[in-house]
Amino acid sequence: MNQKLNLSAGPHVRDRWTTPFIMMIVFIALVPTAAIGVVVHAVRYHSLNALWIILASIASAVLTELLFCLATRRKITIWDGSAAVTGMLLALCLSPNTPVVLPIVGSAFAILVVKCLFGGLGKNFINPALAARCFLLLSFSNGMTNYPGVNAVTSATPVALIKAGSMVNITDMFLGTAGGVIGSSVVALLIGGLVLWGLDIIHGEICFSVVAGFTLCLGLFGGHGFDPKFLIAHLCSGGVIMGAFFMATDYTTSPVSRLGQFVYGCLIGVLGALFRIFGKSADSFSYSIIIANLFTPLIDLYIIPKPYAYRKSAIDKAAGIQKAPLLKRIPKPVIALTIIAALAGVALSGVFSMTKEPIEANELAKKRESYKVVCEDAADFLDVNAAIDALNSQNGSYANGKFGTTTIDEVLEAVDADGNTVGYVFAITNRNAYNPPLKLALGVDPDGNILKIAFIELNETPGKGSKADEPAFKDQFVGQTDTSGVDTMSGATVTSKAVLNAVNAGLDFFRSVIMGGGK
Repeated sequence: MNQKLNLSAGPHVRDRWTTPFIMMIVFIALVPTAAIGVVVHAVRYHSLNALWIILASIASAVLTELLFCLATRRKITIWDGSAAVTGMLLALCLSPNTPVVLPIVGSAFAILVVKCLFGGLGKNFINPALAARCFLLLSFSNGMTNYPGVNAVTSATPVALIKAGSMVNITDMFLGTAGGVIGSSVVALLIGGLVLWGLDIIHGEICFSVVAGFTLCLGLFGGHGFDPKFLIAHLCSGGVIMGAFFMATDYTTSPVSRLGQFVYGCLIGVLGALFRIFGKSADSFSYSIIIANLFTPLIDLYIIPKPYAYRKSAIDKAAGIQKAPLLKRIPKPVIALTIIAALAGVALSGVFSMTKEPIEANELAKKRESYKVVCEDAADFLDVNAAIDALNSQNGSYANGKFGTTTIDEVLEAVDADGNTVGYVFAITNRNAYNPPLKLALGVDPDGNILKIAFIELNETPGKGSKADEPAFKDQFVGQTDTSGVDTMSGATVTSKAVLNAVNAGLDFFRSVIMGGGK
């Protein structure tokens, strides 16, 4: 009898679901949020760029894998659907305003570098789609941060607005109509994710522990306690739901055991919350998943699933770790990296402590210099008592958002050497600029005429928004009592509106608080 037999130890587990079938279900689960993103962008901004991004990303991923297989004379693997899912996930993580060339480059990087060069499906050590997104963020930051805003003026994502202390519409974020990335519809992502969980394609230990860890950490350290609106706003923004249900649950980069998956999910949630609270980047959930991916081998090393019919003592004995000291069980590179990280943390903390006061002093000096520019006759600047209550009651924006996301940071009375009032100076921040925040100083004489404006912080695009700091634009405000006669800058409408809103907020504060309330 010439017949090959495959002999292996039992037990034998078989599943009717193949890899292509699972990938097809995952792809279908992503279609609703993709459709909502395309329709919202098409209706609101009259553009199909979101659709082209999705198609280009998927096509690039599939084509890259096909060309790699042909070039290396390997079996064609595009039919398993994993490349298409990677392309779809990457596209949904991008802004609808992203140039189409970026998802093409990103998908090629994800498939070629992160997946194929490490052995193909099941061999990658981090999530390919997230690795590609981080690669694009680092390499093409301008193209990757061009987001459509809620009111077509601001370029900030909802999570960036939340970090800035601005009000956001939770319903819009839940439905996916609040701007941000293409795949921002939380309701569609939840439906798709719960379907995958119900079919046991993804593990609940991961997705639910991600959400629980994120919520608990945010409630403890977010500064707002367990305020439902605050927590829900964060859960509905920044890719938390997509990351929990579609990224963190990747089979290859997640632990094997149920307990390991729970620890892994909690790690992602806690890191995501800490990055959200203390980090500078608003959309940083991707980094928390990638970092947890790197910890997966370590988690699998120490949280070992119990084999069929084995006792734990037998497992320990077989692994040779029954009596081994703890330090011998931990790989040396892990110990070295931990020590290096601890030393770096201590060093950075020390540097921060030493430089905190000089930095604050320099910032104060920079502000005072700007104040002197906008009110040249001033010899000193005094606090305005009538302004204190008004400044403390802004609640994230002055006049309940009448002037966009603008706050009055400081109001001072400018006096000459004899103590006579020669004007008032306002330090104002607007977070609707192209690259927020935009901070300026506004000088107003006692009659309400604008003396000058000067920028304390301007991060706008060189050659476009940066023109706001040129005399051709700033000098238009001199002598005005309002901004009706100020022309916006060509090609920098967003920056122009941010400056106008900031100046108008200062003028409104002068008329309603200082003139209305006295000194």
